[in-house]
Amino acid sequence: MNVTVEIARRSDAGGPREWECPACGAKSDPAAVRANLMVCPSCGFHLRIGARERIAQLADPGSFAERWTDLRTLDPLEFVDLETYPERIREAQARSGLTEAIVAGTATIAGEACILTVLDFGFMGGSMGSVVGEKLWRAAEAAAETRLPLVSVCSSGGARMQEGILSLMQMAKTTCAVDMVNEARVPFVAVLADPCTGGVLASFATLADICVAEPGALLAFSGRRVIAETTREKLPPGFGSAERNLELGHIDAVIPRAQLRERVAAYLRLLKGGDTGDGYPRARQRGGRARRMAAAAAGRVASAAAAARRAFVGGDREAPGEAEDPSA
Repeated sequence: MNVTVEIARRSDAGGPREWECPACGAKSDPAAVRANLMVCPSCGFHLRIGARERIAQLADPGSFAERWTDLRTLDPLEFVDLETYPERIREAQARSGLTEAIVAGTATIAGEACILTVLDFGFMGGSMGSVVGEKLWRAAEAAAETRLPLVSVCSSGGARMQEGILSLMQMAKTTCAVDMVNEARVPFVAVLADPCTGGVLASFATLADICVAEPGALLAFSGRRVIAETTREKLPPGFGSAERNLELGHIDAVIPRAQLRERVAAYLRLLKGGDTGDGYPRARQRGGRARRMAAAAAGRVASAAAAARRAFVGGDREAPGEAEDPSA
């Protein structure tokens, strides 16, 4: 006996579903919003985007080469709330398609080579744990060694509570990473995207040579409600917004997403010595003293990296070597 089964697909009578802006309520074609770099065509509201999409927008096509993909988060505290920490990591990996909250590698931005790191708020709120700190450290180390500029796009809710004090230690570690870049006299540009808060904002994200933000991004150590309840005061209009931070001098510019690639590339050219006006970089003339200072900085970077990776023995570091001797 033959049996015929007919399957019909349900469809909305009104045709393709429209996208509605969470800020102004205007409806648009989803394809048009994506073509506009996930920015509302009506009011300019900047939607949050993932690390892969950010890299596709910022880096030149095909130029990004990811590095340090083998790093994985452990569970040193065996942390459990409603779920175990490893379970939360697996869920975040399945949702985001990433192994951690940061993606790092080499890239070119409008022709300017750099080391690029991007935090993804979709991975456990872009929280900074030990792997995020280690990848940022390695990116800074690579930038200092290769003399390539460091560019970091930061979107985070702060330190990762499941790693406790180990997560808070990453604030000091990433701050030292920025010091390495400064010692080597390598440019560092940070782009703050919504939201950038907590330990990330309070450490490496705001230590860049040039620090810019996207329009409307929340940039504050804590959220508005938490601060208002703590201080018991009415917060001023625009508190924590990128625009307010620009007024107070905390950042250098607020740049729409469509202009980020060219503006970041212009900053990199500027910090490397500018260009000749015809699009070609101006060669930086270095004297003997400048070369010696650069070589000394590179040596200090190598010594700091070796000391940071030295094994712990008996709850303390091994006997200090030449790298840790204050007189060296």
